[in-house]
Amino acid sequence: MTRFWRLLSLGLLIGGAAHAAGVEVTDDRGVTVTLAQSPQRIVSLLPSLTETVCELGRCERLVGVDRYSNHPAFVRTLPQTGGGIDPNIEAIVALKPDVVLMATSSRGVQRLESLGVKVLAMEPKSSADAQRVMGKLGQLLEVPDAQRIWRAIDASVSAVAQSLPPGARQLRVYYEVSTGGYAAGTGSFIGELMARLGVQNIVAPSLGPFPRVNPEYVVRANPDLIMIGARNVQGLETRPGWRGIRALRERRLCVFTAEESDVLVRPGPRMAEAARLMARCITEKGLK
Repeated sequence: MTRFWRLLSLGLLIGGAAHAAGVEVTDDRGVTVTLAQSPQRIVSLLPSLTETVCELGRCERLVGVDRYSNHPAFVRTLPQTGGGIDPNIEAIVALKPDVVLMATSSRGVQRLESLGVKVLAMEPKSSADAQRVMGKLGQLLEVPDAQRIWRAIDASVSAVAQSLPPGARQLRVYYEVSTGGYAAGTGSFIGELMARLGVQNIVAPSLGPFPRVNPEYVVRANPDLIMIGARNVQGLETRPGWRGIRALRERRLCVFTAEESDVLVRPGPRMAEAARLMARCITEKGLK
């Protein structure tokens, strides 16, 4: 009996120590965030982080999101707390979150921390970043199979790439991400998807992941195919010299809807869907 109680006491001590240890996650700033337990009340201020939380099966823990988070449909019912860059600090604090997920570039990080709010700052820009973020959120949310989920997404992207004909490799593509001529460079997650699908990105690697490209640069590069969102397409042919670009002359232009653009510009769990959208564009417009 004495040995039984000794073992029981030891088990309780070990269990108590494990509970006391809580959850520790180091964010993209190198800051280690420690919580007594996996967070039950989460505010997410970046759509890709919102979608990742839901993909990990913890959507019900979200109590607030930024104004751009709109997938899955459940998050549209949640209180909105401003934008990722300009969060509504008072609204966030009022929700009493255990942790706030936000971009490292957000102006609200230090303000929230000064008010005693736990902040996990992460900003995926590449496919490797998206995989790492899923792993860290899996750790935070105590989802042991987070990497299995990522491997399934990655395998789906590979399957899409293999479905494209060899002719796709000859295509030179320009992807405009947002107004002002901001393009998807080779180092961005969009550029990486383009590379996996076999097409050639006209944006030089030296320009960075999302450079602002001079319109003359695109004219000189003369892409075979242009990908752009419906929000940015207006006035495309009135840009100096653009009427002569092969993609516009031959109507090799893919204009993505607002919903499709949301899929394409978010480095997260819908990257396989983004690959399918690109592949459809390449097949229907680029190879016609």
